[in-house]
Amino acid sequence: MKLYDGGRVPNARRVRMYLAEKGLSVPTEPVDLGKMEHKAAGFTRLNPLQRVPVLVLDDGTVLTESIAICRYFEELNPTPPLFGTGAQERALVEMWQRRLELELYLPAAFVFRHTHPAMAGFEVPQVREWGEANRSHVERFLGVFDAHLEGRDVVIGDTLSVADITGYIAIDFFKAGKIAPPERHANVMRWFAAIAARPSARA
Repeated sequence: MKLYDGGRVPNARRVRMYLAEKGLSVPTEPVDLGKMEHKAAGFTRLNPLQRVPVLVLDDGTVLTESIAICRYFEELNPTPPLFGTGAQERALVEMWQRRLELELYLPAAFVFRHTHPAMAGFEVPQVREWGEANRSHVERFLGVFDAHLEGRDVVIGDTLSVADITGYIAIDFFKAGKIAPPERHANVMRWFAAIAARPSARA
């Protein structure tokens, strides 16, 4: 198999952080987004959406979308469990993974993609008003997330899950969009510092 990786972009980082937590090593081929390699004909045949990461299996099957790729590896390597254990915990992990993806990760990405000058060629049309509007969305959800983290070391259960990975990558991406750190949310800051200290955060 081969993992087509996009460097520091958040979705690629999600998969790398997940693999690091699992202790898995996968052959990787870098895709230079700055050189528009994701727009090349060969890569477009793998993923017509022209996005990374992409996992090509030994039988030629192509998997895209970072969480789908992580779920594939979870089925093959269930320990340590990063999608929860048991019906209830798995559902809670899925619920918070979705919340963090839709209410924090995506709005932070919209801020960056629609306000940063370097993204003008990637996000067409680039709508600055939409990017700016998502700053308040990020702030509102941080309040919800902070309340949830009261008395918790991780998002769900007793061990790190894919929900923690999505939340960490989202907040770490704030600086790219010039979103202020969530300093007034003490629980978020405490949780974020703990996740940042894990070796997988440097993957």
